[in-house]
Amino acid sequence: MTAFSIGELVIPASIDAPDAGDFIEMTRVRNRVGVEVTGCSDLAVRPDELLPSWHAQAFEEKRMLVARVEGRIVARAVIELPLGTPLAWIAVEVLRRFRRHGIGSALYERVESMAAAARHPVLQGFVIQGASDSVERIVAPTGFGSVARDDDGSRFLLARGFALEQVARMSRLGLPADRSAMHRLFVRAAADAGVDYRMHYWTGRTPPEHLLQIADLRGRLATDAPQGGLEPDTSAWTVDRVRAEDDYLEASPRTRLTALVEYQPTGEAAGYTELDVPAEPSRAVTQGDTIVLQEHRGHRLGMLLKTANLLRLGDLEPRHPSVLSFAAEENRHMLQLNDALGFVPWGYEGAWKKVLS
Repeated sequence: MTAFSIGELVIPASIDAPDAGDFIEMTRVRNRVGVEVTGCSDLAVRPDELLPSWHAQAFEEKRMLVARVEGRIVARAVIELPLGTPLAWIAVEVLRRFRRHGIGSALYERVESMAAAARHPVLQGFVIQGASDSVERIVAPTGFGSVARDDDGSRFLLARGFALEQVARMSRLGLPADRSAMHRLFVRAAADAGVDYRMHYWTGRTPPEHLLQIADLRGRLATDAPQGGLEPDTSAWTVDRVRAEDDYLEASPRTRLTALVEYQPTGEAAGYTELDVPAEPSRAVTQGDTIVLQEHRGHRLGMLLKTANLLRLGDLEPRHPSVLSFAAEENRHMLQLNDALGFVPWGYEGAWKKVLS
């Protein structure tokens, strides 16, 4: 049995602070686990990209534990407690060579105790798997998608009483995309949407005139986006919360491109989409939230939003190699839209849940 210690990670004030070394090392471990699982570094982040979100604690308490072997960080566990909900979002990540030494179990026991003490009894988390030809599968209760039963993450969670509730497909769009084809899709979607819908675009912070619209849209993600058997995160979204999120995004070197579609007869926002763009052109762009409200579906607004933002990406940040997207397997409309845009599958993400007694 490998000797190890567990302690809570101190969140530094800045990435240049004297005590930032542990945070930087933890980020390397996080990224290395991602490479071990997927075989590529597309999901990696820089420490200065990750840190600002850990300063944003006003609407969601976050804590992190790390495990050390001979003084070196080899694993981490995260717990996030959205205010006003029973939810505890958790993650346990251990470098492959240090698995099966009790490290993951010890980290999990600590975060479960934290959740119980905070009276957040619904534990939920996401586990990524690369493409697999494993025969033994666990099919999501939604009837769409499956994960490998013999995957380390699946075995770990099943042994602790978790159940698979949903599977998301991880897809990649190679860039540069065929701009002419993308523009044709945009033009057709705009024609189908008609004159009642108007597009708005911005980079970075949410303009004041759209703050309430974004707050409303983020709140609707809990009810309008497919949740499978997960407990929806119904924590309140307000203008102040949108501003707080903008604050930590502004502190990150990443850039966010947002496209919003407004229903002009009422001034209501009908949907939006986001792209998170790293500073280095050699790295992949991440597709953020995309939603069209239920009452505005059937007008090809999803295609309108996505093509509009991808065309903007080509105009503003043309050198990135790809865009990464996550979409629930039961969200067939979104997956068909992604297929039409040229996205191809490259992995899967299982969403798991356990309710503490």
